[in-house]
Amino acid sequence: MEQVISMQDISLAFRGRPALQRLSFAVNKGEIFGFLGPSGAGKTTTIKLLTRQLRPDSGKLSILGREVDTLHTDAFARIGILTDNSGLYERLSVYENLRLFADLRGLPGSAVDNVLEHVGLAQERKKPGKALSRGMKQRLMLARAVLHQPELLFLDEPTAALDPATTREIHRLLTELNRQGTTIFLTTHNMEEADRLCSRVAFLDHGTIVECGPPDQLKLKYAKDELIALTGGGETLCVPKTAEGLRQLAGQLEGKNLLTLHSTEPNLEEIFLQLTGRGLL
Repeated sequence: MEQVISMQDISLAFRGRPALQRLSFAVNKGEIFGFLGPSGAGKTTTIKLLTRQLRPDSGKLSILGREVDTLHTDAFARIGILTDNSGLYERLSVYENLRLFADLRGLPGSAVDNVLEHVGLAQERKKPGKALSRGMKQRLMLARAVLHQPELLFLDEPTAALDPATTREIHRLLTELNRQGTTIFLTTHNMEEADRLCSRVAFLDHGTIVECGPPDQLKLKYAKDELIALTGGGETLCVPKTAEGLRQLAGQLEGKNLLTLHSTEPNLEEIFLQLTGRGLL
């Protein structure tokens, strides 16, 4: 499988304080890869390394099949980035904001029209940036990041502080982009968001990956070894997930109406807490 991101034994310290410690992972073409952890875990630092805003103290990293230090401008033209400091020009209209970047990239005006329709801002094209709601501003910045149809998109907390309706709209847009072939590297501390969007996730804690895998597989891996049954009378029965436990359950259910039977699987936030002993905020 083709790798679009590879980090091998990356370490970085600021003033002697470790930020990342022998960090290794890879992202495959076509994935939405979630890089999860609380504030200060090293998520934004990792994006800055991958986009050559920072350099590691040691290790090797590559994007789109080439080491980051050897990438030329044409390679970065295949990448889109949305961070919390992407910003926009408040006095320019929605259309003018995007047309400016389209001109810089040598893109036609039709590219602006297409992306405005894509993010649902076509009706707001004449509105100045300062008049936009927070959700509209976030969609505009996302539109700018994908204006050139990048192969690889870096998103740093793209829905932080957004309302649920806007968050759902952003999720819809990201899913559509991914279906069209864009590989997405997503940092977030929102585990529900990661569970909904990501094909694989990595848990980052104090600059080190403590677990990595598809969300469903991780939830099964860390599930409690027990079964929960709910009866028609409102009774909850709990037994070990073994042959003996099933025999116990059969006996307890005799003469009762079984409504549901399921294993106890944790969500991603509970797994992170189990692995690190701390929450995500």
